[in-house]
Amino acid sequence: MFKSRDTSTFIPPHPRSMTIHTESVSTTLESLRSNPEVYQNLETLLTNVNGNVPLHKRFRALFTLKNLCDEKSVDIIAKAFTDDSALLKHELAYVLGQMKNSYANDILRSVLSDKSQDPMVRHEAAEALGAIGDLSSLDILEEYLDDENPVIRETCELAIARINHENHPDKRGKPSSNVTVYTSIDPAPPNTDIQSVSRLQEILLDTRLPLFERYRSMFALRNIGTKEAVLALSEVLLHDPSALFRHEVAYVFGQMQSPDSVPALLSALENKNELYMVRHEAAEALGSIATSECLPILRKFRDDDERVVKESCEVALDMYEYENSNEFQYADGALGYR
Repeated sequence: MFKSRDTSTFIPPHPRSMTIHTESVSTTLESLRSNPEVYQNLETLLTNVNGNVPLHKRFRALFTLKNLCDEKSVDIIAKAFTDDSALLKHELAYVLGQMKNSYANDILRSVLSDKSQDPMVRHEAAEALGAIGDLSSLDILEEYLDDENPVIRETCELAIARINHENHPDKRGKPSSNVTVYTSIDPAPPNTDIQSVSRLQEILLDTRLPLFERYRSMFALRNIGTKEAVLALSEVLLHDPSALFRHEVAYVFGQMQSPDSVPALLSALENKNELYMVRHEAAEALGSIATSECLPILRKFRDDDERVVKESCEVALDMYEYENSNEFQYADGALGYR
């Protein structure tokens, strides 16, 4: 998954933070939305109609659609769920959740229910339903609390907890007290009551606690952002029994872009016994951090036996190139496939 940070004051450091950067964002978006050729071009890129569009170009088209954030964009994204790339399809679901448009609920419910889809894709669909936050999604999330795959079970548990938290009578209509540079819709809100890294680490590592509470500590540590916080999170990535939690820490490291997280991410990516979805997040986080030590390992695992890992390294290398270039905008799908 790609990270998301506040992009109002600086160029986004990672594709999941994509907004279109112009002097007049709203005017540009309206101009794009009024042009049918923009949507046609983005659909051609995303769905790979010609069969020769590189994966990283398809990702760029996807994040352009995320910026457009309308029902036309949702419909185009939904068409790509027939693709054979689990990596791309999981990213489709992520983007639909981040768009926070209830119009996407039906396709996300369908993906979650489809057991022929890769568990990573189904997981992301469940998480996206939680991100959108409609009470009407509770029924299907509760249905899959007993799924045979622990990643699906845990994701549904988190999504239910998030929806209930966001719809609690004490919360509805009140502005968030969470001030952070990260604008992603996270699976759990950060714990804002505790500022002590050591105390947050205790909660983070306590497997007896509900996963939702541990996630809240994780996002609080992300927001603190110190080396101490990074090292606390590294303990989860390297040792936690939950693959879902390990993969989420890797995602968070991609958001934080701290060089202090690189050793743990390298270890996760290199570990062939690690679940592919954890290794995939580690690869993309390394592409986001984009220090010189990240490049050799991304090139090495670009030929990995696991397709998701292989494709993640391809996308991560494109991110690495973007980070180390003078390129102004990552989400450039509206410019066409060149």
